[in-house]
Amino acid sequence: MRAIAYHDPGSIDRSDALLDVDLTCPAVTGRDLLVAVQAVSVNPVDTKVRAGAPPFDGRAERILGWDAAGIVEAVGPDVTRFKAGDRVFYAGNIARDGSNAQYQLVDERIVGHAPSKLSAAQAAALPLKALTAWETLFDRLRVQDKAGTEPAAILIIGGAGGVGSVAIQIARACTDLTIIATASRPETQDWVRSLGAHHVIDHSQPMAAQIAALGLDAPAFVFSTTHTDRHLADIADLIAPQGRFALIDDPASLDIIAFKRKAVSVHWELMFTRSLFETPDVAEQGQLLEAVSALVDQGAIRTTLTQTMSPINAANLIAAHRQIESATTRGKIVLEGWDHD
Repeated sequence: MRAIAYHDPGSIDRSDALLDVDLTCPAVTGRDLLVAVQAVSVNPVDTKVRAGAPPFDGRAERILGWDAAGIVEAVGPDVTRFKAGDRVFYAGNIARDGSNAQYQLVDERIVGHAPSKLSAAQAAALPLKALTAWETLFDRLRVQDKAGTEPAAILIIGGAGGVGSVAIQIARACTDLTIIATASRPETQDWVRSLGAHHVIDHSQPMAAQIAALGLDAPAFVFSTTHTDRHLADIADLIAPQGRFALIDDPASLDIIAFKRKAVSVHWELMFTRSLFETPDVAEQGQLLEAVSALVDQGAIRTTLTQTMSPINAANLIAAHRQIESATTRGKIVLEGWDHD
């Protein structure tokens, strides 16, 4: 099978940063599905792993990719939820081969049936970001347990990015929260409004004063998707006493002493934790994807696909990695289709 991989981690500007390779198609066992990959999405995690993580388990190569849509080719003997021919979408497990290959093994418990109303490319834009957004909102921030009778406000920092774009939609569809999103350019501000944000502020300017000018109560929840270290003092100023703060990025350090005065709780979300540690609730991810799929088919959530490239190959993945590393991406970049032999 064809795949895109690397042998040594490093900069995307190296000639061998990502390579087209031919590998043996994996055999399906246990609870795994063998999926014929039709489309893949590119995420910041792809660029971080490629830059710093060598191949694992003594392998010569590492295959990236943690967002995919495709068709089930075969199922392991212990599979109960899927059959050959099913359309699926998933984010996969960071400790296994990724989706940048014609065929991929993935545990059925972290897979969902793809939305019937979306193409493979549109579906591939959703899983990792939807899982991250859903787990942050409901498992980490627990927005469903908010205190008080008035609708609480949530501030989503980086609303135009992949996670922010889905978090706005899920919060709008599944809660009564007042949604404040941040975006710094006219086109990204229009984008987050179109996704359902009630208010938009500019994160390139001090945010506390902008929040105060809205005439709302201080946000009970803050969800930071990017540049948390830059915004931390502002967040401590604007968040409500006893508020809840969640982040998903990787600042070199995070001094949260300013949160003590307000008794703010801090929650770090990593979508891969359940599959990495085989937690007892790992199957929740498959169920979350089924819920997202239903919301898409009901018209409550739309894909955040904004750019499609074809085919899936090293040259196009290199271009996508460069764009992700520029930190200017709006929505999601998806690659679809394979060159014919």
